[in-house]
Amino acid sequence: MLRRAVLALLAALPLAAAAQDFPSRPLKLVVPFGPGTTTDIVARVFAEALVKPLGQPVVVENKAGAGGNIGADLVAKAQPDGYTIVMGTVGTHAINPGLYRKMPYDALKDFAPIGFAGYTPTLLVVSTASPVKSLKDLQAAAAKPGGVNFASAGNGTSGHLAGELLKARLGGEMVHVPYKEGGLAMTDVMGGQVQFMFYHPAAVMPQVKAGKLRPLGVSSAKRSSAAPDVPTISEQGYGDFDLVAWFMLYAPAGTPAPVLAKLRDAVVQAVNNPEVKAKLEAQGLEVPVLKPDEMAAFSRVEIAKWSELVKRSGAHVD
Repeated sequence: MLRRAVLALLAALPLAAAAQDFPSRPLKLVVPFGPGTTTDIVARVFAEALVKPLGQPVVVENKAGAGGNIGADLVAKAQPDGYTIVMGTVGTHAINPGLYRKMPYDALKDFAPIGFAGYTPTLLVVSTASPVKSLKDLQAAAAKPGGVNFASAGNGTSGHLAGELLKARLGGEMVHVPYKEGGLAMTDVMGGQVQFMFYHPAAVMPQVKAGKLRPLGVSSAKRSSAAPDVPTISEQGYGDFDLVAWFMLYAPAGTPAPVLAKLRDAVVQAVNNPEVKAKLEAQGLEVPVLKPDEMAAFSRVEIAKWSELVKRSGAHVD
């Protein structure tokens, strides 16, 4: 027992010594999705904003695949020295644990939260040519023979699961139509081939302003700053409805406390920067500052919530 304790102490010494000088070289920020995605855009905003407080470049590296699991797993298994971090999402750290039969990492145990990068509600939208002008209209349409269809960017995505929760709240028949990409789904909603979808404000608001989409509700507990005139689904009388897409920066579990403290302080400085806030708000993000224990508690609640929705939807990935 004593020998093991001594060996563990000796193994920790290099990390402890390195933590004092952290960071002394560039950092790598892994994005578990492709270039141009919302996750990629948010990550690049933070990569630029973290340079000044850390005094080192932050290099973005896209590692897409398996719904984000490949990139997230790369960081879970990286050296816990603070130089490799990941822009985790509601997908990689809340939905996937319930969606995938086998996960390469534990979303809670294998990561140390650094900072909350923001959340965005989704908007429930229909075509402006649709006769559906309210949630009551949608409820009535779903109650008719044949019901309605709803689109999403794929099985197990936040848009798919939001639709499943809406079906539970409104009743009737709502058939999910998965697409390979959210933009294609939105095009078919505008064209009337599919009745509705949930999608993020940055994508749908230009089409709302152009008169092609009509928003019926917001998926979060509070109204979206990107669409303040659109009521939430909850305030329209359809129960507790609070689903958001979110982003959080993580380091590997076991990263030294002094390193985490420096990273967390840098993220707080970034989100308090007015220019950074403006860039994130342009993507429809709200950015609350959460303490480490609050981030951990938030993650536990989110995993439980989304796992229940995945189970209800019947979606799974082998």
